[in-house]
Amino acid sequence: MSSRPSAVRVNPKTKRCYVCGPENPGGLHVPFFQDGPHGSRALYTAQVDHAGWPGMLHGGVTFALMDEALGWAVYFQGLHGGTARADTRFRQPVPIGAKLIIRGWTLAQRRRLMTARAEIRIDNEAQTLLAEIDATMFLLDVEKETMIDAAGVASQKFAQ
Repeated sequence: MSSRPSAVRVNPKTKRCYVCGPENPGGLHVPFFQDGPHGSRALYTAQVDHAGWPGMLHGGVTFALMDEALGWAVYFQGLHGGTARADTRFRQPVPIGAKLIIRGWTLAQRRRLMTARAEIRIDNEAQTLLAEIDATMFLLDVEKETMIDAAGVASQKFAQ
């Protein structure tokens, strides 16, 4: 494996995203909408095809839904970014068939980093908290080329 960085073009108009991409045949197809000036929101029903243990949504899918909410919260502010760090708490198992509310919002920005939060709640009167994430997002410049090295470390240089 080469240690030389490989170029990754940031395309904010992707339709193949695993969580939100309408053209990803194996994806979740979850549309996100703006929720206030700093947030995003989506609805999703936990599908049996996305289960981990019988009757429970896979934890990776739970994480992916919250991670996507973070990305959309950044995007709805006219910015582009990815998750640099995430502290995730799974409070309760997510039952298959449950209607869920996924929300994400940014809290603060310092240079190229944003702190953000996301959560998943059951879409009912109690709105029970099932999972939450506190994250640091790194902001990307879509006018620049992002370089990812073999260790997964991102750096940026001006596109040619």
